[in-house]
Amino acid sequence: MDIRSNVMRQLKSRREGFSLEQPFYIDEDYFQLDMEMIYYRDWLFIGHDCELPKPGAYFTVQIGSYPVVIVRGRDNVIRAFHNSCRHRGSRVCTKEHGSSVRLVCPYHQWTYDLEGKLAFARHMGDDFDKTGFNLKPVHCEIVAGYVFICLANTAPDFQPVRDKIEPYVAPHRISESKVAFQSTIIEKGNWKLVWENNRECYHCAANHPELCRTYPEAPSVTGTDGGADDPEIAGHWARCEAAGLPSKFQISPDGQFRTARMPLIEDAESYTMSGKRAVQRQLSDDISIGHIGTMLLFHYPTTWNHLLGDHAISFRVLPLSANETAVTTKWLVHKDAVEGVDYNLEELTHVWTETNDQDRRIVEENAFGIRSPAYEPGPYSALHEGGVMQFLEWYSNFMVNRLQGDQAKFSVVA
Repeated sequence: MDIRSNVMRQLKSRREGFSLEQPFYIDEDYFQLDMEMIYYRDWLFIGHDCELPKPGAYFTVQIGSYPVVIVRGRDNVIRAFHNSCRHRGSRVCTKEHGSSVRLVCPYHQWTYDLEGKLAFARHMGDDFDKTGFNLKPVHCEIVAGYVFICLANTAPDFQPVRDKIEPYVAPHRISESKVAFQSTIIEKGNWKLVWENNRECYHCAANHPELCRTYPEAPSVTGTDGGADDPEIAGHWARCEAAGLPSKFQISPDGQFRTARMPLIEDAESYTMSGKRAVQRQLSDDISIGHIGTMLLFHYPTTWNHLLGDHAISFRVLPLSANETAVTTKWLVHKDAVEGVDYNLEELTHVWTETNDQDRRIVEENAFGIRSPAYEPGPYSALHEGGVMQFLEWYSNFMVNRLQGDQAKFSVVA
């Protein structure tokens, strides 16, 4: 039986409320299928528009086999391109971040303008037509300061994502922020284990003492019921929405993305050891009230986020192999906030730096145990791990739909 048929059979027959079978977490063939079906075909959060403050600014990213460069053009439009020279394939931009008036391949100096057009290729002859060798574009969309790309030839409709996310994120004015600090850690575990760990707080009390000072462990916060029956959450939504901040729990029909504004514990305003603000300069001038909690946004398969009154934190999940995942965290503050005056970097980053490292160890121990020949799928807690079950439902449905769609296409061709 081929790998696609095997995966589809296992997902269709999987036991609801239980973890996946072992190959989904450790097998390289299963991993490659994840990349082909999900990461190479869907919208991926990749960074923020504030990271490209002026024309010529760019950043690069590696998604599986695909190097990509995202650049702000002279017309101020942000575009994405395959970071592969049309001459002999060398990477054009080799730094993670940079700025240039043109994009010049370091190998033979083929030169592209900021809109991806080939501007110069020396010694190619008088009859060489430059117009046929522009950088290959990658689909790129910006929503409320978040940059999404899609590697597929034909991208899924982005409008449903925009319609749901923009009203919740726009008041935080991420486009007018800056990255105060970023870190990337490599977790030695499958990307799905990273997400499963994120989607529940069943483990928080025993593993995250810093985070638990301010972040509620209640299943209604991390789960999928929305929390409307919780008087504290319902009251928080009413107060924030009265101030013009969309807050109520919403989730896309297919379960791929979710938004909700949740209260922090007691009088906490930010993710600090004291619960007090980490940044004195408000992140957004559009938000006039305090104690707005955290606006939780996730979008499978690449990002979860916390947007608060004083700063925002974005997380990006990129698989490296069946057993390694890169998690990049960015702390964003108002563009005019001054380090050492408006915020102390250690105070700003301490809680999530510690939490990230704790989660890394959790994921790695989880992966270590799953590799045992004795592993078999285990049951989730219906009370505390509803978010995990929802993630696996999305993953299973997404993969089966994609695989069945491919199968149908192949049948038509045959």
